[in-house]
Amino acid sequence: MKLAHVRTSLVRLGAGALLAGGVAAGTWLFVSPSTAEEARRAPPPALDEPAGGSREVAVLAGGCFWGVQGVFQHVDGVVSAESGYAGGSTDTAHYDMTSRGDTGHAESVRITFDPAKVSYGKLLQVYVSVAHDPTELNRQGPDEGSQYRSAVFPTSSAQADVARAYIAQLNAAHVFASPVVTSVEPGKEFYRAEPYHQDFLTLNPTYPYIVFNDLPKIANLKRLFPELYRPKPVLVGAKS
Repeated sequence: MKLAHVRTSLVRLGAGALLAGGVAAGTWLFVSPSTAEEARRAPPPALDEPAGGSREVAVLAGGCFWGVQGVFQHVDGVVSAESGYAGGSTDTAHYDMTSRGDTGHAESVRITFDPAKVSYGKLLQVYVSVAHDPTELNRQGPDEGSQYRSAVFPTSSAQADVARAYIAQLNAAHVFASPVVTSVEPGKEFYRAEPYHQDFLTLNPTYPYIVFNDLPKIANLKRLFPELYRPKPVLVGAKS
């Protein structure tokens, strides 16, 4: 279970607020510093894959998969975004085991996309701009541990080249106040997470963790990437 507190800033819940998330009115919660006002659009990658071609798969990790999945479900050109685990073995690809932080897995999102509408490099641009903080090592917001690391799991050598070049580009230009620590980890299998983790942001919009940590990411996407923003998310549940 994700905790409804993070590192900085306090907010007191009003009467009747967020009771669906199990937090009573009058409770003080720490809220995330990742507000819509603080996020900014990173430059696009200088190296990218060619436009067009058949559907492609990207696997990205950046903290709790609820918010990362929610962001990419709103990106035009994304066919599906599924929460899961990458970096470890089959037998430890379960939430309770991954949460220990010793399995090698990171909470990840498998993104199937149409390269004719959105490129792999553009997905990486969204990833570092609004989906998570790429300068945080083994933590995002309230969550700590290697299972919340910033990591790219390329599904081809071309993706690995684009990801490594983009990280180097961002660091050379000092786009962020601290260095980008995103790891590039090729050759890792993706394992889909349990059904109750899928579409969590959309299905639980009043859950405190979602309100304070993840809904601002959707607002950031709409504000910073209006040309990519899709109001109606493409949901995993809609496929079944």
